[in-house]
Amino acid sequence: MPDFDPNRRQLLKASTVAVGGVAVASQLAQPAQAAPAAQPATNTTPTTMSIRLKVNGIEHQLMVDPRTSLLDALRDRLHLTGSKKGCDQGQCGACTVLIDGRRTTSCLTLAVMQEGHEITTIEGLGTPTNLHPLQRAFVKHDGFQCGFCTPGQICSAVGMLEEIRAGAPSHVTADLTAQVVASPMEFRERMSGNICRCGAYSNIQEAIAEVAGVKP
Repeated sequence: MPDFDPNRRQLLKASTVAVGGVAVASQLAQPAQAAPAAQPATNTTPTTMSIRLKVNGIEHQLMVDPRTSLLDALRDRLHLTGSKKGCDQGQCGACTVLIDGRRTTSCLTLAVMQEGHEITTIEGLGTPTNLHPLQRAFVKHDGFQCGFCTPGQICSAVGMLEEIRAGAPSHVTADLTAQVVASPMEFRERMSGNICRCGAYSNIQEAIAEVAGVKP
């Protein structure tokens, strides 16, 4: 008698096929489950917020978009249009203002970051009847042509001279252990971030040198 009956083998095959078919059919018979409904995105960022800016000694309460740059807040909300929007990427220096006495490109900082700080624009440096010494020197030496970059140039020069007085070195400072000496080379290096499309650099340097008491 053989160990395994061929008829039994055929029976096992038929049973396996039948069971598999029933499983597939039961899966197909089940109703398809609907995909979960997409949840609406929640935006937790406030559309506006209240800030207080102290500009040229005057405090201003503003409602601004948190993404508003300081430059846009100055120009569009406070109507202080002396600071110019040139490249809007921090490369030309036309928007330079002073924040706590330090020169800053206002297009690269947010207005909401400047609460509690002293902001000075070109309008706060002097008046038509009482010009800042650098403003007078720019007029005297014709340190501008179209004038677009001039507010940023002057604000940057004010901050730059304070950096030298404080002893902050620059890339061209030869001796980092000695007191920084104001010089035309220092002026050129430190003012290199302020671009003049008209090319009035020599006159700008003369104006800065006069105020600093340095021979150009």
